Amino acid sequence: MRFVISALCLLSAALPVFAASPFAGRWDVNMPGGRATWLGITEKAGALEVWYQPTGGNVYQAKSASAEGSHLIIQLNGNLSLDVEAAGDKINIKETRGKNTQMLTGVRAPALNRPEPKSWNKPEPLFNGKDLTGFEPIGDPANSHWIVKDGLLTNETKGANLKTLKTYTDFKLHFEVNYPDHANSGFYLRGRYEVQLESEPLTQNPPERRIGAIYGRLTPKVDLPRTTGVWNTFDITLVGRTVTIVRNGVTTIDHQEIEGITGGALDANEGEPGPFYIQGDHTGGLMFRNITVATPKK
Repeated sequence: MRFVISALCLLSAALPVFAASPFAGRWDVNMPGGRATWLGITEKAGALEVWYQPTGGNVYQAKSASAEGSHLIIQLNGNLSLDVEAAGDKINIKETRGKNTQMLTGVRAPALNRPEPKSWNKPEPLFNGKDLTGFEPIGDPANSHWIVKDGLLTNETKGANLKTLKTYTDFKLHFEVNYPDHANSGFYLRGRYEVQLESEPLTQNPPERRIGAIYGRLTPKVDLPRTTGVWNTFDITLVGRTVTIVRNGVTTIDHQEIEGITGGALDANEGEPGPFYIQGDHTGGLMFRNITVATPKK
């Protein structure tokens, strides 16, 4: 028996030890001047699979990713490439877009594993039905077309996005939205995760980018009828990264994890509270009412 144990120890000592790639993980990247990008890197069958979230649009898989010494070279869409160097819980990135380059830093995204609160406070209104108290446009106020008309929060035409002055961590959000044909907007959670609102032709967007999706990330499991010119209700619970969406009384996303930020995120500080914001820079004509939020009881 002693000989067998000794032999096994010698054999295990001779076997190579494969450490996890220092690039593997989810990485949050804040961009100069605002907005954010994200990288999700996983090891699969001895290779690295890379997903990239640009500052706008949807997350997509990189064309190629190859390790060259201490660097990971990532080729993305068009003439965009990244030279990534691992540095513990950070990555240093040289982004090259055509002839232009810039240096960026990414940090490991927080896990945000939190239990669901046992109880919640009474919902409070985010919108008072009278004016824009508690909200402000993002960017140039002169470009904002948000008004209050007949007690409704209305985006008259394409213009600025609108965000809350207060920030939130975990919450239960309720809102009702009425949108015309060919509308495209979104309601952002913590300013980082877009709940898609749209009434465009089905051929224009894949399921993960249609109404009720976490844009490009999570697809509703139930395909509800698409109704325009009427009020649609959304009840959204977000705890850590776990989101549940109930649309018109039907649970369409049930306790699913949001892997990372979506296009249009205000920043990549996923571990921090953030505002709600409503997208107004795509189309106009959307109206909102009964916007409330409940926070966990302490």
